[in-house]
Amino acid sequence: MGIFSRMADIINSNLNAMLDKAEDPRKMIRLIIQEMEETLVEVRSSSARVIADRKTVQRRLDRVRSEVDEWESKARLAISKGREDLARAALAEKQAMSEECVAIEEELIALDEQMEHLNDEVAQLQQKLNDARAKEKALLLRNKTVSDRMRVKRQVQREALDEAFNRFEHFERRMDQLEGQVEAMDLGREPKPDLATEIDSLHQDEKVNEELERIKAEMSATKPEGNGQQQ
Repeated sequence: MGIFSRMADIINSNLNAMLDKAEDPRKMIRLIIQEMEETLVEVRSSSARVIADRKTVQRRLDRVRSEVDEWESKARLAISKGREDLARAALAEKQAMSEECVAIEEELIALDEQMEHLNDEVAQLQQKLNDARAKEKALLLRNKTVSDRMRVKRQVQREALDEAFNRFEHFERRMDQLEGQVEAMDLGREPKPDLATEIDSLHQDEKVNEELERIKAEMSATKPEGNGQQQ
């Protein structure tokens, strides 16, 4: 793509539309700015070449104009000396130089028009570049604002979550304290047996009673009869 074609595309482009279609507006606008800056460098280089060419053409025009004046002077001199033939030749050279002057002047006009066109395009491109830089600055500011808001929101959410956990831990500690108070009230008291323990105790007592009766019976069977008579 040529310099002027690419520059025209950039100048005529709608930055807002381009950014709306971009997946990453910041990256897109950075590329646009880079393209504009590179184009400006190229256009200014072209302008510098046009200016240099104009100076060269202007010097050539001045030289040819000087030659036109010289050939007319020579023609006058030849006429004054009675040499009409030489005067005709000098005037022919003057005519050729005059025609060259016209061609050079047209070349200068074309260069001036090119410079004017370049100046207009550069002015428009510079304005677009300023707009793009302003949009880049606005995007960066918006991005920073959103990032700050997101960071604050996350911080608030973390604080709310920490507060919820702290309240939960507070309730847990409160329950631990209440349970501790209840258990402290039972310290030193004989624990009340539960139903299963009481039933097991009854069964154990029954075995003990049976064993006691057996021993009594055995002792009665082996007791001497004489002792009973003395009583």
